[in-house]
Amino acid sequence: MGTWEAVVSTQSTWEAVVSTQSTWVNKFGKRKSRGFCKKKFKDTKAKAKPAAPQPRFYPADDVERPLKRNKKNNKQTRLRSSITPGTILILLAGTFKGRRVVFLKQLDSGLLLVTGPFKFNGVPIRRVNQRYVIATSTKVDVSGVKVPDAVNDGLFKKTRRGDQDEDEFFAENKEKFTVSEERKKLQTSIDTGVIKAVKAVKYLDQYLGQRFTLKKGVPPHLLKF
Repeated sequence: MGTWEAVVSTQSTWEAVVSTQSTWVNKFGKRKSRGFCKKKFKDTKAKAKPAAPQPRFYPADDVERPLKRNKKNNKQTRLRSSITPGTILILLAGTFKGRRVVFLKQLDSGLLLVTGPFKFNGVPIRRVNQRYVIATSTKVDVSGVKVPDAVNDGLFKKTRRGDQDEDEFFAENKEKFTVSEERKKLQTSIDTGVIKAVKAVKYLDQYLGQRFTLKKGVPPHLLKF
């Protein structure tokens, strides 16, 4: 046998050994002997490309978007069970914060119509949001108080700056706000019945005249109104 034939026979023998050893593969794809084995890869489906990453910085200019509002919701705001006509409320915001007032009724807008009365604490008839009041357990019988139909949301509307003319907006001598005589008569007609009901309860007029405050060492979460 020539040298070249011996080399060829040796290679064929080595290929036979490799082919035999390549079949010795367990279920985990690992070879059992020192021979080489060819791993067969399964055909994988083409994966969808991932979405482009969002930018790290938001645009400097604000993008105006319409607010989602339910325009068909015409239901009146639900009134708290602790607030009934005649309930003494404590105002938590506004010009008269800390003052105690008497609740009269709920307006169509959902706001509360209250009065001081004006004689006791200087609070006129006004409307407040029930979020900014504390309902106390003290109540007054206001069943005899008649609130005129003229007392509605339109009574408390004010002219905005955008509704004013250019001359009115830049006028130097602007007219100061003064309470009209009609408003004073309306205040007196409502407060007359409320004052009568308040004086029927001992020391209640003094209670309404005092401002609600918290002192050092008084835990507000333990107070019972």
